[in-house]
Amino acid sequence: MPQVNVIVKWKGEDHKLEVETDDSVEVVKIQLYTMTGVQPERQKLLFKGKTLTENTVLNSLNIKEMMGTPGELPKEPENKTLFIEDMSDKQLAETLKLPSGLQNLGNTCYLNSTLQCLRAMPELQESLNRFTSGSTDADNLTASLRDLYRNLNQTTEDAAPYHFLQILRTAYPQFAQRNPNGYMQQDAEECWTQIVSSLKQANIPVPNQVSGSSSETSSTEGSFIDRYMTGEFTSILKCIDAPEEEEVVIKENFMKLNCHISVIVNYMQNGIMMALDEKIEKNSPTLGRMANYSKTSRISRLPSYLTVQFVRFFWKAEQNVKSKILRKVKFPIELDATDFCTDELKNKILPLKNRLREFEKERESSKNKAKLAINNDQDIVNSNNDETANIEELKKLIDPDLEKDVGANVSGLYDLCAVLTHTGRSADSGHYIGWVRKENSEDWIQYDDDRVKPVTQEEILKLEGGGDKQFIYL
Repeated sequence: MPQVNVIVKWKGEDHKLEVETDDSVEVVKIQLYTMTGVQPERQKLLFKGKTLTENTVLNSLNIKEMMGTPGELPKEPENKTLFIEDMSDKQLAETLKLPSGLQNLGNTCYLNSTLQCLRAMPELQESLNRFTSGSTDADNLTASLRDLYRNLNQTTEDAAPYHFLQILRTAYPQFAQRNPNGYMQQDAEECWTQIVSSLKQANIPVPNQVSGSSSETSSTEGSFIDRYMTGEFTSILKCIDAPEEEEVVIKENFMKLNCHISVIVNYMQNGIMMALDEKIEKNSPTLGRMANYSKTSRISRLPSYLTVQFVRFFWKAEQNVKSKILRKVKFPIELDATDFCTDELKNKILPLKNRLREFEKERESSKNKAKLAINNDQDIVNSNNDETANIEELKKLIDPDLEKDVGANVSGLYDLCAVLTHTGRSADSGHYIGWVRKENSEDWIQYDDDRVKPVTQEEILKLEGGGDKQFIYL
């Protein structure tokens, strides 16, 4: 491999380069790049008036001198690259196709976060679109919510919920409380309760695809709130002071579960179970006076959407303020509610739930195998066919009574779809944020009033509490 000294002229200067004659022009360009900083694709090498290609071998040429130029320097692009960290909130929302945020109208983060979390239910939005306006405060609030959601779904611009807020304050004057600095901060859970109560009073219908396709035997009586967000407790009352007194069984509806927080509660499921087993005082017909009772409640109907409140606030009489329990409480991305249910409901949901769990294990096993091999097209087709067969099998395992109960959960399993968090030491101060999972995705959206951004599932799991950071409330 004889060597030859090549003179390359660039920027009016001669550059001496020692190359192997067995090398190609491509190798020479790389050497020139290390010497001059000119990218190989921008180099033009001429020999006896002809441009040399990268594949030209030097020993095919009678080389004495090669002349090179850097070629035409690239022009600066007319539109400069805009990086995400340099984008405004509006540019970020348009680029990432983020949903619209809600402007803070003066301590209204409690409202904005509540509205964004309720918006996570597509069936609710469809039911609202079927609602026709009425004349009561509840009707007006419902119609305003319908119009607000329609507006949010048609634009990436932030919205100012003036009209909805005005109606809310008229219907529920507590949200119109003021201090010398303006409107006061309010409790997001109280806001959630009043909005859902209004939707219930307005009697918004069940989603159209359900009422239009359900069989005659399906139960579609009641509003969306009754069918999709309301569960039922079956409770047993036993008199502790008079054990001989006959037990009393009562049924009660609920629209949210409470997670009690104490020094022994580390997980949401433990806090919920504590709230289901409680001690109360009531009049005893046997003793003719107030007596102590144990009240054991279990769920006899699970709604499609289950709301859980972390009972973090308690009243401090000496300070006249709602103080906050800062304890860290872990919560799951998927909740199995079977342990909260009556034996009768357990028997109805267990066949489907157990088969779903088996499918999840099989799917996870398939994913692990896929990492070790590349499937061909036929493998993918077979997988899709198997998935269709699985769905048909699962449908057959749905209990007939639950299948008729429109809006009921038929498996006892729930996927986390929205979280409302709070930071601060009091419910009537601090700041609220809504976090909503994107449909059919593990990615989430953070709604901090009009500041909307994508977040990961890992960030959601960090909202478990402790200290003064944002953590889960609803």
